[in-house]
Amino acid sequence: MSEIKNNYVTVLWEARAKKGMEAEMKAFITGVVTGSRYDAGCIEYEAHEVEGQSGTFIIFERWESKTALEEHLTCNRMKEKAPQLLELMEGSIEEGIRLLQPFRPEK
Repeated sequence: MSEIKNNYVTVLWEARAKKGMEAEMKAFITGVVTGSRYDAGCIEYEAHEVEGQSGTFIIFERWESKTALEEHLTCNRMKEKAPQLLELMEGSIEEGIRLLQPFRPEK
């Protein structure tokens, strides 16, 4: 297997709504997706709810660089939204973040 050399960063973020807050968290995520898609360096930003697991959400993100991702995570909009998100979700925001490294079989 070989790693694919690239500069982009792929993120898989998973979060679970607190019991009884599933609809509110889905509405919250719906409201922040569009703004995030327009952040500098965003290639792809898609929100999903896990089928059969109401209140479990996954956001798939692709950024041009780690710098672009960091700027997104620390922008004023996200800083303002974080406390509201924490009221809706179980655990911390950071717990759900996974950075993905692509690879493929050797030819």
